[in-house]
Amino acid sequence: MNRTRRDFLHGFGALSGAGLAARLAPMGLAGLAGTAAAQSAPSDYKALVCVFLYGGVDGNSLVVPLDAQGYAQYAVTRTEGSGLNLAQAALLPIQPEGSAAAYGLHPGLAEIHPLFAEGRMAILANVGTLNEPTTRANYLAVRPDSLFSHADQQSQWQSSVSSGASATGWGGRLADHVAGFNTPSGFPVITSVAGTNLFVTGQAASALAIPSTGGLALAGFNGGAVANARLAAMQAILAADRGNLYVKASGDIAARAQSLSVVVNPILTAATSQVQALFQGQNAPIAQQLLQVAKLIEARGATGARRQVFFVSLGGFDTHANELATLATLLGQLSPALKAFQDATQLLGVANQVTTFTLSDFGRTFQPASGAGTDHAWGNHHLILGGAVRGGRLYGRYPVLELSGPDDADTEGRWIPTTSVDQYGATLARWFGASEADLSAIFPNLARFAFPDIGFLA
Repeated sequence: MNRTRRDFLHGFGALSGAGLAARLAPMGLAGLAGTAAAQSAPSDYKALVCVFLYGGVDGNSLVVPLDAQGYAQYAVTRTEGSGLNLAQAALLPIQPEGSAAAYGLHPGLAEIHPLFAEGRMAILANVGTLNEPTTRANYLAVRPDSLFSHADQQSQWQSSVSSGASATGWGGRLADHVAGFNTPSGFPVITSVAGTNLFVTGQAASALAIPSTGGLALAGFNGGAVANARLAAMQAILAADRGNLYVKASGDIAARAQSLSVVVNPILTAATSQVQALFQGQNAPIAQQLLQVAKLIEARGATGARRQVFFVSLGGFDTHANELATLATLLGQLSPALKAFQDATQLLGVANQVTTFTLSDFGRTFQPASGAGTDHAWGNHHLILGGAVRGGRLYGRYPVLELSGPDDADTEGRWIPTTSVDQYGATLARWFGASEADLSAIFPNLARFAFPDIGFLA
């Protein structure tokens, strides 16, 4: 069968390396494979790791009041007969610095529970999508678009835009604005181990997407005389017919993908990784994704990257029924994976340079639903981990656990956020190296909130 050059390029774009880098902007990667290995690890390296919990994790089960008065208020609605009650004795106790109230973490978070007392984990309470500061009085007038829709709220969390659509995510826009840090190496700022999504999409910067297991190689183009001949032929085809802008762009994408695969594949498949053993016995997808992230951080000297944003995810949190069992399973995967990853950053000597944080669609109703589940809600509690975190503290304001109370948007315990996604993201971005001018572009709604830096990072 005869194939045109255009047919070849179209097919090549679906191959593992090229397809994964299909939207890479020009970054001068041609020389990366030959020079990166000689570079030493950047001393000013920083990484952000976004852990997106798809489906809407129930923050009311992640962080529960533990003192007698607070727990009694919790148990009024989440009774023992509701199928959602977490026994007071089963909660993992934490005492936030500066707070008279004690709290308990879900028992499924046992592996990361000690990090709070060690000052390496913080909690951000009642954060969510907002157009402006919102109360029960003005909620109906200023609430975000499509407030309780999974797809819309995922997009708003990932873009920090809650009115109208956004073509870019705040992770991608952050990558746009800090791209200069990685100019010497040409390595992408942003990497997804959980497929393409809005969070990693920038105006100019594009994400490197890698699989959650295995390497990043072009099948049939590596090793042996035949494979080398095939690679040489492919490179010759990519260098031809450069007068057509579309063909040139397609060829550039494929060439950059091939250059990236030469660098990244040995990192992901190396048998000598120091961090591999820390994830021993963990086969859950979230653990495998974080292992890939840890390997790329371990190889920062080879890639030459000074700034990296990573995206990983865990799904299944849409718990309309049987929530306690589902959370026990999912948190039982998340907690050991996060602990192994934190141990990896310690082992690699970059614990103070890597910050991990959670996002999710929304919170869930405090009021139980039939079938021992919960419905879609709004404000939620999130975890921030790392050596630079001012840990052992609860930031933001924990809601009043009262149906139809001052923090309830209606009558079922849909907490109106008291901290915005914009503030959350801006605090992370400022630590990462974004300037004040950058922040206003990355988070266009930030000026509407009084405190653009929540203070959870040193």
